[in-house]
This record gives sequence, structure tokens and C-alpha cells, in this order.
Amino acid sequence: MKKYSKQILCWMLILIMALTVACSSNNNQGKADAEKKTEKTEPVVVKLAGGDFGLSQPYTTYSRGPGTYKVKLVFDSLVAKDDKGYIPWLAENWELKEDGKQYVFTLRDDVKWADGKPFTAEDVVFTFDYGQVHPPVGSSQLLMKEGFLKEVAKTSDHEVVFNLSEPNPNFLEAIISVNIIPKHIWEGVERPDEFTDEEALIATGPFKLVDYNKEHGTYRFEAREDFWGPKPAVDVIEFVPVSDPVMALENGDIDLASIPVDSLSRFEDKEEFTMMDNLGVYGTRLRFNIANVDDFKSKEFRQAFAYAIDRQDIVDKIARGAGVPGSMGILPPAHIWYNDQVPKYDKNIEKAKELIEKSGVTPGEYELLVGEGQEVRLGELIKEQLEAVGIQVNVVTADLKSRDSRMAEGDYQLVVTGHGGWGRDADYLRTRFAGKADGWSSGTPGYENETFSKLAEEQRVETDEAKRKKIIMELQEVLAEDVPEIPLFMRTGKTVYRNTTYGGWKYEFDHHESTHNKLSYLE
Repeated sequence: MKKYSKQILCWMLILIMALTVACSSNNNQGKADAEKKTEKTEPVVVKLAGGDFGLSQPYTTYSRGPGTYKVKLVFDSLVAKDDKGYIPWLAENWELKEDGKQYVFTLRDDVKWADGKPFTAEDVVFTFDYGQVHPPVGSSQLLMKEGFLKEVAKTSDHEVVFNLSEPNPNFLEAIISVNIIPKHIWEGVERPDEFTDEEALIATGPFKLVDYNKEHGTYRFEAREDFWGPKPAVDVIEFVPVSDPVMALENGDIDLASIPVDSLSRFEDKEEFTMMDNLGVYGTRLRFNIANVDDFKSKEFRQAFAYAIDRQDIVDKIARGAGVPGSMGILPPAHIWYNDQVPKYDKNIEKAKELIEKSGVTPGEYELLVGEGQEVRLGELIKEQLEAVGIQVNVVTADLKSRDSRMAEGDYQLVVTGHGGWGRDADYLRTRFAGKADGWSSGTPGYENETFSKLAEEQRVETDEAKRKKIIMELQEVLAEDVPEIPLFMRTGKTVYRNTTYGGWKYEFDHHESTHNKLSYLE
């Protein structure tokens, strides 16, 4: 018995020692885990190239992409986009009724404004009613068209019905252009374009604008901890002044930039940088002011311009090969409904001269308005190419806002402009060539074509996708024949980002710039 007692005692001591070691190990691991959880991780701060595009609220921003997309960091719309199509946002779903003339949106019930007040259907109804009186910057012409929105009505705190005068396949695209504003703040605002109080920036979006300097073009956005949607993956977004994006990216002043082909080698073999292919939906075009210049009323004369201008040469010399020549049917090769059968108008000097003679026009000297930087070189190259067929142009430069203002006022003869949005719904063919010229991007002064206008109206209300696509193909053929403008080239190339800072960049399915996509900054 004593022998067995000693053995039992021995085993008990061993067991106690093992348990003590195990407990000690578990306690140490627990402490380590706890310390790991309480460790403060460094905030993710992303720096991007800046520039003044106005205060980031729907009525004080500038109409170009860098302005309107900054607004979407702060404000939300009912619907958003990802890399495949339209996705629910403030509306968790929607239903199409009444043969396409009614949309019913079910709103999220967990959304709050930045001041803590709940977001409801009242805010949506107010936003669209207010917008009919005070159209926000960049709002869709479709929604502003008199009579199109028959009624926007609340059916419950989280359901809104849009009754339309007619079906329109572009309605969701139009809805995205409207950022929802809080009724309790805006209902007393009579001059929204002058509303710059702190309350003007109360919204539902994932970020808040905490600093803006108009003079230096700097912005600082900080993530909202109480954002209703996907958790922000970036804590701070800063837009800072940059003179040379390539050097700024190398030096760590910014974390992402579109890099010219001849500078890519500076980043290729460095592990901290990653390259992305850009979607070719940012285009540069040459516009004719047909209303103000009689010579441009001749289709043959406009066609002569198209044959005289070597668009591949422009891609090689101006875009350094990082692009593709524009299609004379306007929709770019990257567009889902691109018509690859339209005439290409490859450079042909003799054909251009024949068309000038056929047109009966004696070419004069025309003013070619361009922006700054690369556009100046582009203008000089176009001038050189046109001289070969006896067309003289005088290149005049202006800053971006002045050039856009002159375009909106029709104060030009020829103008070069570049912008994104070429990949979006093809209805922009209608607003660009059959719509009213009420901005720098819409309308083509003096261009009229009865066949085009008829087809444009047909596609506007056609809800059968196959039939609508067929009409869009025909529209491209008409435009390629008429040459109301010349799409010079679509930018492609590479965007380079510093992956040690952040790597969550994403593209919308129809847009060229990942930094414009709100989803880029969210988990």
C-alpha cells in the first residue's frame, strides 16, 4: 500500500506541475492577445494630388469629376456603382412597375445623418423636390427635364415611389447624380450655391470634410466611425498641391498617380509600387462651333478635318502610346456597345483636300481654344497637321475653368476638351448631339440631324435592351458620317500606387479613375 501511495503521490505532483505550466502559458498568451488588441495601429492616410474643385457639397462643387466625386465621399445617393454595374446604396433595393414608369425604392432603416438624426423617406422626397427648384451641380438633365418626374412620394418612412411621365432606361444612371441632403438642414436654405456653413456638410456618407483651402486646392477628409455601410478602410484622405505627379509619387508626397509611359521604368522594379491598367473611357475631343462658324456647317468640310488629323500620331506623341484613337461613332472601344464597323477616317491628305474642294469652303483662319499643359502641345500638333491641307488655326490657351466657361457660353470656334464619362450609358449621345447646349459638356452648338434626333428619342424610351442596342449602333453610324466633333484619343496607360500605404483601389465599371470610386476607400 505504501508503494502504491508513493506512486500516486508522484503522479499527482507531476499533474499539478503540468497544470501550473499550462495555466501560466495560457495566462501569458491571454496577456499577449490583450496587449495586441489594445495596441494602437497607425491610421491609414492616403495622399493624392490636389487642386481646387470647390467646397464638397452638391451646390458649391465644380462640375468636373474631381469635384463631383469628392462630394460623394461625404454625401450618398440612392444607388451606387461597382465594377460590374449598379448596386444598392441608401436604397437597399428597388422595383420597376407600371411598364417602366414607376420605381419603388426601399430605403435602409439603419442610416443616420452625421448630426445623429435618422435618415428617412422625407429626406429623399425633399431632395428631389428641392432639386427641381435648385438643380445641383452635375445633376442629370433627365431629372431636370420639365414634366419627367411627375411625382416623388413617400409611402412609408422607408419607401419612396418615383412616378415618371415615360419609361427611361437611363433612370438609374440619373438617380446616381443626385446626392441626398437632409431636409431638417436645407429646407430653409434659399441660396444653396452660397451655403458654406458647417451644416452644409452634414450628410450620410463615409467621410467628413474637416479642412478645405480654396487657395491651395487642399482637402482633408476623415472617416466617420458611425458610417452605416462598409467600414472605411482609409482613415484620412488628403489632397495636396503637386506640380510633378511622377516626382511626387517617387518622393512619397502622394500615394497614387497616373504615370506616363516613358516614366514607368522608374517604378517597375520597386516592390512598394503596384501598377494598374486604366480603363479607356477618358477621352479628348475636338469640337466644332457649327452655330457660330458658317464654314463648319458643311459636313464635307468637317470630314476633311477628320482625314487631315492623324489620331494615331496624336496617341504616339501626346499620349506616349498610352491610348487608342477615338471612334468617329463617339462611343469608345472600351464601351459595351461600341460599334467597330463605323468608318475609321485614317489619315488621308488627298482625301481631305478633295472634301474641302467638294465642300465649296475656302478655308480661313480659325481660333483653336485649348487648356493648359499637355493640351497646348496637342493644339500645336493639330495646327501642324491641318496646315498640310491648307487649314490655318491659331492656338489660344486658357485655364481649365475659363476654357469650360467659354465652351458653356459658346464663345469659341474650335475647342479641345478632355474628360471622363465616355463609358457610361450611351444616352449621352443624345444629350451631347441632340440636347440643349447648357454646359461645357452637353449640346453641340448648331448641329442638327433629323435622323439622329429621331433615333435618339427612340432609344431614350426603349426598355428592350436588344432593340435599344441596335438603335445605339445606328446612332454611331450617323455620327461617324456627320462628324459633328472629332474624338481624338482615349487615354489608357497605367496608374501606379504605393502598396505600403494602401492597396484597395477599385474601378467603377464605366469610369477611368479609381480615386473617384467611393468603394476604393471602404472595406
